[in-house]
Amino acid sequence: MKNLVQQFPVQLKEAIAIGEAAKITPSGAPIHNVVITGLGGSGIGGTILSEVVSGQCPVPIVVNKDYFLPSFVNENTVVIVSSYSGNTEETLEAMEMALKKKAKVVCVTSGGKVAEMATANKLDQIIIPGGMPPRSCLGYSLTQLFFVLHGLQLIDDTFKGQLRVSLNRMENEAAAIQSEAMQLTEFLYTKLPVIYAGDGYNGVATRFRQQINENSKMLCWHHILPEMNHNELVGWAEQHPECAVVFLRNETDYFRTQARIEISKEIIGQRTPHIREVWSKGDSQLERSLYLIHLTDWASCFLADKKSIDAVEVNVINHLKGSLAKL
Repeated sequence: MKNLVQQFPVQLKEAIAIGEAAKITPSGAPIHNVVITGLGGSGIGGTILSEVVSGQCPVPIVVNKDYFLPSFVNENTVVIVSSYSGNTEETLEAMEMALKKKAKVVCVTSGGKVAEMATANKLDQIIIPGGMPPRSCLGYSLTQLFFVLHGLQLIDDTFKGQLRVSLNRMENEAAAIQSEAMQLTEFLYTKLPVIYAGDGYNGVATRFRQQINENSKMLCWHHILPEMNHNELVGWAEQHPECAVVFLRNETDYFRTQARIEISKEIIGQRTPHIREVWSKGDSQLERSLYLIHLTDWASCFLADKKSIDAVEVNVINHLKGSLAKL
């Protein structure tokens, strides 16, 4: 897994080339909304994309993580099917529903049944390299979502330059990023991680939580400000020294959100001594998001090493899938 994390900037570079070569045909009807359907490592890209392009995309983007699609899906909907393996059962059912509803369907996958259905139905599809854990291929899958929206003329091509700046920063600052990730690892080791971030970075915080779950084999939770201030903050009424709180921060966060974070730190600091901040780098939301993702991906791998466990294995999920296959 560490080798795969190290290859993240290379993956982004390859993903840009794949996206630029992709052919996305125009929708046959006016586009009123976009639904991105996918789960786990394939689905988190949709959450990140929807936040990054929220100020530019002229139609709403809904991220779907279920067997079913929202009832509004119709011929004016673009449904982006994101399944790395191409065999995710929830996504396959949602894809079938999208076809029945006559939506414009575009697929991002490495193969499997999704690719077979796309070929059979003459759908637009972008094939990405396969054979790796889906969560380790975010660079491939996330990048293609941007290219799909651009191909449908829903966003401009600014993201291309931002991706290139991001991968260059990761390569040039690799040692510093890993050093901070190791410090974060020492901070989280043997504790219950709690992750907080400002609104607009829910996808990044979710990604960090998911990587701790899968790579580090640890429970944790996350929340977003200011929403967290309206409920979860009250949960810090008692002492919780077992918790290690990480605030993912950006200099561009809204000034009142920044104030909320500072006040929240003061309140939480009276209940646990373990509070740490991780600051992003970058001139755009996409750059800042990718920087935080890369750094926290490293931390999840270092935690696995420190616990002497295999970051790649997901035996519990395999057991679940095996049990479901018997139904």
